[in-house]
Amino acid sequence: MTWHLYILSFIFIISGVFHWIRPKAFMRIMPLYIPHHKLWVYISGIVEILAGVGTFFASTRIIALWTIIIMLIVFFPVHIHMLLNKKAGLNLPKSVLVFRLLLQFGLIYWVYLYV
Repeated sequence: MTWHLYILSFIFIISGVFHWIRPKAFMRIMPLYIPHHKLWVYISGIVEILAGVGTFFASTRIIALWTIIIMLIVFFPVHIHMLLNKKAGLNLPKSVLVFRLLLQFGLIYWVYLYV
């Protein structure tokens, strides 16, 4: 396993942990049309942690990487919501929110390199 994959894994593990430490921050950025915000924040946190850990093992790496790619795609509406809704955007400048949205494509590509 290359050091890049370790970094990728830790990003998702840490992000998943923060879903449990600061769930309200994640609930604030979710579009209102998605029901049960708190439940989805906790579930997505668990999935991020499991996928991050799953990349460490050859037997689970491919499924973990595809899980991360799917999550990154599923999270697009959240990033778009943050861009369009000032309150959900956490008062970040629009340029940061656009960069964050575009970063999703880079992350998807980065993960796909290991599949």
